[in-house]
Amino acid sequence: MHPYQILEIANTHGGNLDYLISLINEFNEFKGYGIKFQPLHPDKIATKDFPWYNVYEELLFSEDEWKTIIAKAQETKEIWLDLFDTYGVEIFAQNKPLVKGLKLQPSILYNEAVLTALEQENISGHLLIINVSGLEIHEIHERLKSLEERLNPLEIWIEVGFQSYPTELQDCGYVKIDLVKKEFNKKVVFADHADGKGEDTVWLPIFAAMNGADIIEKHILHSTLETKYDHFSSIDVNKYRTFIERLNNYIALKSMPFINQRERTYLATGIQIPVSKHDVKAGSLLSLKTDLEFKRSGLSGLNTLQIKELQNNMHILAKDVPAGKTFKREDFKKATIATIIACRLKSTRLEKKALLKIGDLTSVEHCIQSCLNFDNTNYTVLATSDLDSDAELEHYTYDPSVIFHKGDPEDVIRRYLGITSKLKIDVIVRITADMPFVSNEIVSVLLKSHFETGADYTTSVAAAVGTSTEIINVSALNTIKDHFPNAQYSEYMTWYFLSNPEYFKLNYVNLPDELVRNYRLTLDYQEDLDMFNHIQAHRDETNAQPTITDLFKYLDANPQIANINSHLTLKYKTDPVLIDTLNKATKIKGV
Repeated sequence: MHPYQILEIANTHGGNLDYLISLINEFNEFKGYGIKFQPLHPDKIATKDFPWYNVYEELLFSEDEWKTIIAKAQETKEIWLDLFDTYGVEIFAQNKPLVKGLKLQPSILYNEAVLTALEQENISGHLLIINVSGLEIHEIHERLKSLEERLNPLEIWIEVGFQSYPTELQDCGYVKIDLVKKEFNKKVVFADHADGKGEDTVWLPIFAAMNGADIIEKHILHSTLETKYDHFSSIDVNKYRTFIERLNNYIALKSMPFINQRERTYLATGIQIPVSKHDVKAGSLLSLKTDLEFKRSGLSGLNTLQIKELQNNMHILAKDVPAGKTFKREDFKKATIATIIACRLKSTRLEKKALLKIGDLTSVEHCIQSCLNFDNTNYTVLATSDLDSDAELEHYTYDPSVIFHKGDPEDVIRRYLGITSKLKIDVIVRITADMPFVSNEIVSVLLKSHFETGADYTTSVAAAVGTSTEIINVSALNTIKDHFPNAQYSEYMTWYFLSNPEYFKLNYVNLPDELVRNYRLTLDYQEDLDMFNHIQAHRDETNAQPTITDLFKYLDANPQIANINSHLTLKYKTDPVLIDTLNKATKIKGV
């Protein structure tokens, strides 16, 4: 907002009415501004022995002359009167309808004669400026309270800045602007008294306005006529035009948009945009750290934020992008995400464990039920072998939307790729059917991180056994199949990624503390089944929400239930021979 301007005449007129009328005419172009006069009487402002008494006599205008002056100025300006004595109050009273506001200098704030005279005038429709130069904060508070109670003006503005000869820059009162606004919550007037011949006279009030001054008071003088008094800080109409032009230009900066079109053009033409660091295959996600380099390019392309936004919205590359090329919106598509549940009925430790009942449902149906709660997935697939011994699983898909897929009995990767090819799946949420309480909360965290980081493979750093999962790009799974046409250990699919960090972008996620426990929630032994039935009985009795946080609350409160299977371990984590075999057998050769 542009600051309100007050043209300060002071005593530049030297008591010459023709000078004053000519000065008013010179500034006619600045319509709607304030203009301030100082009506005073020598016998009411000073004693005859005061050194400036004779000057005050020279400056005196009669009541009729003041009516002429005010009427003339009021044609283009709003009238302000600076009161120094009771004569000024009389001039105000005689011209009250034409007067916008009054000003009191610091010394007049305690002038009982002036204040008492003003009390007789109703100024509730007039503004009041009080100059507080030399007053401490507590003194300003006291004067404000007193004046508001005694005079009841429409509003009080607080002025900083005082006139001395010369007025040094450090005396300007600039430092008070912000302090006064915060302390008193009132509009601040900056009275500029910089040397009218220097550059500060233009720039200092601009700085004040930029610092929050609401009103600027500026001394003016005639451009050609001789000015006898108050010329030190006054400027003529030409310099005033320069001041207003520069002020308007700088104040306009405060209302500019955060980013304008030229700035957008600057960034668009000069920014280093992402280009592919190497050939990137369709079905991949982009890692900002490993897949991209940043260069100025003659080619148009997406910027980093646009690529991140696409991937955060679960988009994936739809086509190959050669090294050195930029990325375009049409290079991406919404990823097709499927939950694939691997399940067989060949368990020796717990025969046909997938069909064992946990409450009213089989274990595999509980698993499917949990998976159907996953957000952002397009398909849920139950993937088993094409052997007759697994055929009855088709009757336990729980919901008609679940796709039943039969594939390779031993090569789980080949089995997965069979259905991903058919459904054109891009990303897999890998689940095994022995996880009846797999968690949507955890899957959501992993999926989000998978796309944000541009990973090939994502899993959690730590989680309760049977609650976490793996997120895998189908393109990465195809890479494994290229190196292992017969993936002998694909039941342990995880190892093919963990053993080859040189080939894959691996993403390990620290889950929130509320999603991590040391419980065992996988089905492999009778103790697991016993514990699961306790959990399900609790859920049935209490109608508990099927969430991992509610499940953890129950186990936290009932350690005797959690201890039913806590002694059991996972073979692939504890068998050193198996671990050594997997480390060797799943390593891509030649790296």
